Amino acid sequence: MYLTDYHTHSQISFDSTASLADMAQAAAAAGMEELCVTDHCDLLDEDGKPVRTFDWPAALEQFRQTLPNCPGGLTLRLGLELGMAHVDPEAAREILSQPELDFVIGSIHNLSPQAGGGDFYYLDHTKASRCYATLDDYFGSMALLSVTDFYDVLGHIIYPLRYMTAPVTLDRYWEMLDAILRTVAEQGKGIELNTYTGHTLRAWRPVLKRYRACGGEIVTLGSDAHAPEGVGRGVREACALLEEAGFRYTATYRRHVPQFHKL
Repeated sequence: MYLTDYHTHSQISFDSTASLADMAQAAAAAGMEELCVTDHCDLLDEDGKPVRTFDWPAALEQFRQTLPNCPGGLTLRLGLELGMAHVDPEAAREILSQPELDFVIGSIHNLSPQAGGGDFYYLDHTKASRCYATLDDYFGSMALLSVTDFYDVLGHIIYPLRYMTAPVTLDRYWEMLDAILRTVAEQGKGIELNTYTGHTLRAWRPVLKRYRACGGEIVTLGSDAHAPEGVGRGVREACALLEEAGFRYTATYRRHVPQFHKL
């Protein structure tokens, strides 16, 4: 089994203070063989205001300094978590033109601009009606993102559920999700199984099975760790879930080309 963590954040992200060197050391200690740093670049900020650039100089400097000092046996890749890329294709295209970039997670962290653009983290998730309104908007945005070329894998498809305390299910969204997953598979893209540092695993079962039924084969694994202690958490359990859903491989990326590793 080739253990990888392909969703991690360092101090380049607004919500992390961890150095990439510390994240790499933690990955090796957790038994990971490959680590990809995927710092945040959201084209809408937490208040829904447009963002058009990413601090590539700082990200590249950190990566280049860390790469030659990685623990033995650990492969380090440079990635990006690009949020809401479909709202500004020109900015997305410019940000993704970085030639050293290996991997891109396409994510939705915000409401659509039409719904105010606010970050999901700050919304009220205590009432089912509001949660479903958020999910309606979320999957509508994901459908728009899925048909673009601004991602290698779609990130944490069930993301808003991690914040929702009201009793909600995905039952009303399966048909819409199937269409999104078919689009992903037909475009030769993938999805990630995001463990949320080991807190979110069982909820992935139906998503994985439907993705497989839609012809999906490419899956990356990610902890979404923002600190060293979270790196690699839930990855082994995620491998077991993939096998249960009928997958035979996990994926890593080199210059946007998937590499497959037997489970």
